[in-house]
Amino acid sequence: MSAFVLNCRLLRSIRRTFSSGAACPTRKCARALSCSAACSQLQEAQGSTGLTGKVDRFGGVTVDLTVSSVPQDISESAFSSLLHDSLTQWRAEGKVAVWLRIPISLSRCAAAASTHGFTFHHAKSDHSVMSLWLGQGENRLPGFATHQIGVAGAVVDESNGKVLVVQDRNKTKNAWKFPGGLSDPGENIGVTAVREVFEETGVRSEFKSLLSVRQQHNHPGAFGMSDLYLICRLSPLSYHIDFCQHECLRCEWLQLEELAQTSATTPITSRVARLLLHGLRHGFKNIDLTMEEMPAVYSGMFYQLYHRPLPDNDAE
Repeated sequence: MSAFVLNCRLLRSIRRTFSSGAACPTRKCARALSCSAACSQLQEAQGSTGLTGKVDRFGGVTVDLTVSSVPQDISESAFSSLLHDSLTQWRAEGKVAVWLRIPISLSRCAAAASTHGFTFHHAKSDHSVMSLWLGQGENRLPGFATHQIGVAGAVVDESNGKVLVVQDRNKTKNAWKFPGGLSDPGENIGVTAVREVFEETGVRSEFKSLLSVRQQHNHPGAFGMSDLYLICRLSPLSYHIDFCQHECLRCEWLQLEELAQTSATTPITSRVARLLLHGLRHGFKNIDLTMEEMPAVYSGMFYQLYHRPLPDNDAE
């Protein structure tokens, strides 16, 4: 019979005996047995006295409690004891860092980890990640992502020199701008531009190139983090406007010359409008940063490289 089963039976017996409110020593005994039971259950499931994790190529260990055998009802003290033994082992093995991925249902484990020197690295909707540097010298672990990415689409109708623009409903100044929004995690910027244009205006389009990148820090709309704002050139596949009235106050096809000269726009929109005018008159190859998908150094993965295209005779 396993130690976990024996401990559970003994614990139930003690609780029945002192059901009327036992003295403090008995309660301590019950808590100790409960902790012992949880640890025994974990040891039995993992076949060791410590946590198990994946070792990365930098010599760090990642322990994901969302997929581990840690019991959902493990106490803070039991997890602290388990983590203590694990850290002793990892230090002896020369590991340089430990990452703990803690689901929200086991948030009490975060408090236990903090007593061993762990600090929060980042958090998402259903979990947090804590880290501890074990190597020599100062902490060399990378910080979490610090940017948000906004993407706008300048949909240019080359047949008449017009571009699709909107006025946001919730802005203090109703300035003309290109439709756009935040890029979703894992979403290419061209896909973001096409999606946001359709959601805001009802116009379908296709990605052609990247036109500009704006960088801004301490952005009040990005929780004080940094913000990247990219504008893409798109070609229309439809022309009928059916704009989102929750987000937009107005939506029109506007002449590029008018957008470049009006004061009812933003400085970046005016600048990109002049850039588009130059492309319309002298060829978009003079302003475009085109995208090429290339294989990454990580097997099976790809990245998107944006650059001015090489002349045809230099492409090889």
